[in-house]
Amino acid sequence: MRAYRRLESRGEIRGGRFVAGFAGEQFALPDAVGMLREVRRQPAAGALISLSGADPLNLVGILTPGPKLPALTGNRLLYRDGLPIALLAAGAVQFLETLDPASEWEAHKALLRCAEPAPSSVSEEALRGRSDIVIRAPHRPARPS
Repeated sequence: MRAYRRLESRGEIRGGRFVAGFAGEQFALPDAVGMLREVRRQPAAGALISLSGADPLNLVGILTPGPKLPALTGNRLLYRDGLPIALLAAGAVQFLETLDPASEWEAHKALLRCAEPAPSSVSEEALRGRSDIVIRAPHRPARPS
């Protein structure tokens, strides 16, 4: 803590309470304060981000109230505008907030969507006939009905 106070007195970092919901004094680079204010002023875009349960950013139930999502690769976590809204655990979707039916369907689709393989810079035609390369179709698990 003494090192942070020293950096703060030199003007290299700022101390304060920047993010609501976290106890204790927080420290940030001077540029971070302006960035946080800018993010707060932006209107909600409704962007959905889906993470694996094994991702280190899976802090649901640890930093946020509600159920904890086990850190397993088959589990998924869905964020909308930076807030967790749904979980996929053991094949079942659990919503963390009340959504209208259309938003619930979009969230459900986002959680179950398979990752698309990155486009290859080499075409399949260029690889045909080469015995050292095996071409496989991407694995797509069956979707529940």
